[in-house]
Amino acid sequence: MKIVEQAEAKAPLATYAADVAQEPVIITVNGKPVAALVAIENADLETVSLSTNPAFLTLIERSRARHRAEGGLSGDEVRRRLGLSQT
Repeated sequence: MKIVEQAEAKAPLATYAADVAQEPVIITVNGKPVAALVAIENADLETVSLSTNPAFLTLIERSRARHRAEGGLSGDEVRRRLGLSQT
């Protein structure tokens, strides 16, 4: 992991972005981490955007809590209700 103090970060962003192929780059302010540049694998822009969207994360957590409390439908049951073939 590479650690760069924000006040000392003088290289172009492209340089730090190239570094993440080898290791994460952590940006610090007064020694405290404030940002991380990490390689993204197997994800598109929409996935990355949603994974950091507070409203979306709240919606997902609310859905998971409801599922824990009330249960849900199996994949087979969903297919049956939709009239799809069972696999």
